[in-house]
Amino acid sequence: MKLLMVLMLAALPLLCYTGSGCQLMDEVVEKTIDSKVSISVYKELLKEYINSRTMSDAVGELKQYFLNQSDETLKNFRVMMETMYDSI
Repeated sequence: MKLLMVLMLAALPLLCYTGSGCQLMDEVVEKTIDSKVSISVYKELLKEYINSRTMSDAVGELKQYFLNQSDETLKNFRVMMETMYDSI
């Protein structure tokens, strides 16, 4: 699960780097971190990129992973993503 999370989050800055998804990346990261966003709403946001039941389950598990984290951890994750995004 952790490897899947790393791979999915590593792909987001690359998408932005190619010039095709900076706004999408910002929105996905914010929705991932936001504990008020449910798994079903999160999947709806990403439905364009979910093409199988396995992918849908993985996206749900990813969101659940973030729902289980403390506010401090989510804040630190946001700082890490901003740092990574600014370094590209």
